[in-house]
Amino acid sequence: MITSFLVKSLDRTIVIAVAILLALAALVPALNLLTAPDHPLHVPTYLVSLFGKYLTYALLALALDLVWGFCGILSLGHAAFFALGGYAMGMYLMRQIGARGSYGNPLLPDFMVFLNWKELPWFWYGFDMFWFAALMVVLVPGLLAFVFGWFAFRSRVNGVYLSIITQAMTYALLLAFFRNDMGFGGNNGLTDFKDILGFNIQADGTRAALFAASALALALSLVITSGIVRSKFGKVLVALRDAESRTRFLGYRTEHMKLFAFTVSAMMAGVAGALYVPQVGIINPGEFEPGNSIEVVIWTAVGGRGTLIGPIIGAILVNGGKSIFTAAFPEFWLFALGGLFVLVTLFLPKGVVGTAQQYFSRRRAYRDAARKENENDKEASLRAAESMAAE
Repeated sequence: MITSFLVKSLDRTIVIAVAILLALAALVPALNLLTAPDHPLHVPTYLVSLFGKYLTYALLALALDLVWGFCGILSLGHAAFFALGGYAMGMYLMRQIGARGSYGNPLLPDFMVFLNWKELPWFWYGFDMFWFAALMVVLVPGLLAFVFGWFAFRSRVNGVYLSIITQAMTYALLLAFFRNDMGFGGNNGLTDFKDILGFNIQADGTRAALFAASALALALSLVITSGIVRSKFGKVLVALRDAESRTRFLGYRTEHMKLFAFTVSAMMAGVAGALYVPQVGIINPGEFEPGNSIEVVIWTAVGGRGTLIGPIIGAILVNGGKSIFTAAFPEFWLFALGGLFVLVTLFLPKGVVGTAQQYFSRRRAYRDAARKENENDKEASLRAAESMAAE
């Protein structure tokens, strides 16, 4: 069953994308660790972390594409799932500091000592173990998405109303995590990480390993997502997107199908957040900002929703452009981002990849039609010649 699932998911485009990601997972760390700093092919450590961050953004965009591109659910709350996965990883990293913190408390993180907390909150227990933290990375966002989706989809909340509710959920979490008494570091969040799995988080080797893990996670998520959308279940998801009432009339429990896709998407976003935090070195309530969720929508739209590859390319292109543009004109970036979204909506509604696929599809159809017409002309000529010979 698993083999059949993988075979169905691996079409030519997905195979090429996965091969590129696997090559990057090996090549970039090698160029960072095995080449001298003055070598022309050397990749500096800061670029390794920057590229790793782009890959986590690409994974987040892919997660959104699963629900927006194939279910028609425009979620403006995926930053919440991303941030919750990041906080789960951040809590593990904080527990690894131990007595090396500024206050030397072996059990309480520095911000708790500063706030005169006397004991570790119950929800921090278990985060000193990596396996537990990794479990929470997917369970917490998945559980939130399941509960939220259960009530929203059963109530048949759709369209712009669902988008507004998802953004309201994200903003509510933003306000909650800003509070010091929540036990998550308040406005400052979680930072000053030291180790991950016993390795120095600032070491070049650790940075390279985190990049490789991000590339592998993105490749695996791409295969899983492709398998879902190319299965019979995925075909029904597309039907649900295009005509939900008709799909429901045919007997499908559309609310259950949307709930499954929404939960899987949230788990993927949580994994992206968990890989993001050790590479940037901090997680704070700012990651819940509703604007962050809107940016994810822009990445997906620019690349091409409903294409799987498009959101990955869109996230990398937009964030690469952001790094360059904000260095030169930081005050104009938001205007440029908004203008980009307007231009894509007006002139490239299918995104970069979607437009390219449409162009090549039309070109292929034109060639096939021309070939067929040419064959028909030849056949007509042969018939005419045979008729003249018979006369």
